[in-house]
Amino acid sequence: MKAKASLLLVDDHQELLEFIADDLQEEYQIQTTNNGIEAMQLLESENYDLIISDVMMPEMNGYELCHHIKENISYAHIPVILLTAKNSIESKIQGLEFGADAYIEKPFSPAFLKAQIASLLKNRLKVKTFFINNPLSQIQSIGQNQSDQEFLKKVDEIILEHLDDPKFNVDRMADILCISRPTLYRKINVVSSLSPNELINLTRLRKAAELLTQRKYKIYEISDLLGYSSATHFSKNFQKQFGLSPSQFQENQKSIASGD
Repeated sequence: MKAKASLLLVDDHQELLEFIADDLQEEYQIQTTNNGIEAMQLLESENYDLIISDVMMPEMNGYELCHHIKENISYAHIPVILLTAKNSIESKIQGLEFGADAYIEKPFSPAFLKAQIASLLKNRLKVKTFFINNPLSQIQSIGQNQSDQEFLKKVDEIILEHLDDPKFNVDRMADILCISRPTLYRKINVVSSLSPNELINLTRLRKAAELLTQRKYKIYEISDLLGYSSATHFSKNFQKQFGLSPSQFQENQKSIASGD
């Protein structure tokens, strides 16, 4: 059975908070809080797939909460929906400038909110699936915002720099990024649906696809360049990930290039 996505609802209006929670609890795992400061505290210990926040709240409003989330490498990947009674174009622009993924005016249709949640979660899954299955996709494509894209680009660069280093591992990557191993694991897993080790393996295979497309090296040479124990091991890994052997992939790319 597929696990329910986890949502954090933030609103100082208790009645509305309970109404939204009750409406969503059959489809999602719900946690609620009454202000932005408490929401940030919860984010330190809990994992959420999406956050819905009111804009007008004491202590820390929704704009500030969204800004803190999108500026923090550990949370920037989480989609944020802002709810507000303000219906001016300026307020909508402000919400988007703070990094909100969607902006919904009150009063709103519960069905519309559900559709917006489902759309954000579904789109993230589609992008991740395309990246994992497409040998020539760019890792930045799975980043939902600039912060995520920069993080993923840095991770990609670090892995590529150490592809031929047998001692390179998750701990070393965490050290280079100056973040803890659990934070790195959680961040990579949520953004890509992969573990750090799986991402390292996928990056190695994507580099192999790039080299195969260039046709400058033989398959066994690519295997050696990328640190595989044998060409057979490399070929099995490549086919398991992308559904094609290295030679089949190379022939497909040749056909595409020639227009056949």
